Amino acid sequence: MPLLVEGRRVRLPQSAGDLVRAHPPLEERARLLRGQSVQQVGPQGLLYVQQRELAVTSPKDGNGATCLTHCDGSDTRAEVPLIMSSIKAFSDHAQCGRLEVHLVGGFSDDRQLSQKLTHQLLSEFDRQEEDIHLVTLCVTELNDREENENHFPVIYGIAVNIKTAEIYRASFPDRGPEEELRAARALTGGPMISIYDAKTEQLRIGPYSWMPFPHVDFWLQQDDKQILENLSTSPLAEPPHFVEHIRSTLMFLKKHPSPTSALFPGNKALLYKKNEGGLWEKISSPGS
Repeated sequence: MPLLVEGRRVRLPQSAGDLVRAHPPLEERARLLRGQSVQQVGPQGLLYVQQRELAVTSPKDGNGATCLTHCDGSDTRAEVPLIMSSIKAFSDHAQCGRLEVHLVGGFSDDRQLSQKLTHQLLSEFDRQEEDIHLVTLCVTELNDREENENHFPVIYGIAVNIKTAEIYRASFPDRGPEEELRAARALTGGPMISIYDAKTEQLRIGPYSWMPFPHVDFWLQQDDKQILENLSTSPLAEPPHFVEHIRSTLMFLKKHPSPTSALFPGNKALLYKKNEGGLWEKISSPGS
């Protein structure tokens, strides 16, 4: 069945701007989201989702499941069915309700990568068997601001309150656990994966595999400008922590050119669970 807005089938292909102009409630939701102030989200109670990761969970009462993911266009055709199967497997028992999608991110970049990804995502959701209701569309030109003839995203990060289903603008000082390990997997070309088991309330990391990153010593010798220009798809628009994040990931890849027993003893996953204070705590050594 098709991708729907207000119960009507979305006509594709069309730009995000044209789509919201044809559906005023979408335009209003995008305007309200852009207009929010950014809330800083601390580590307590946080499940942070990195690039090419997805996580599905729900409130304690099981009323309504949420899947949050960060798609980057690496393999949209495989990622959307994975998103769908993950959310459906979690909410099989729920006969009522509907599947909703909220797309946020990108901007009017010179290479039109955001436009391409938006088109891919809309097309793939439209290709799924189930009715999918497009509720939020704040992407590409709808998430764009211009400054000195350069374009930047308005929204860099979002959070979802699992209990209320509220979506809001957010920043995240803490992006763990195992931020560098998870980032290394993505930087070396790892595919989209699910990282959280809601039934056991455990974050599951690995075991991963990757090939040595090409010329890692060369890249670590480069200045910030070179790293931005060569390791970013949108150098002028990256958030302030981008270069530091890339450098720390490259240092990690230099230290661990391929995952070994040092990272995953016994070739087992690292398992984390929230403690009573709402912080992630390793619950088992991987080899146990």
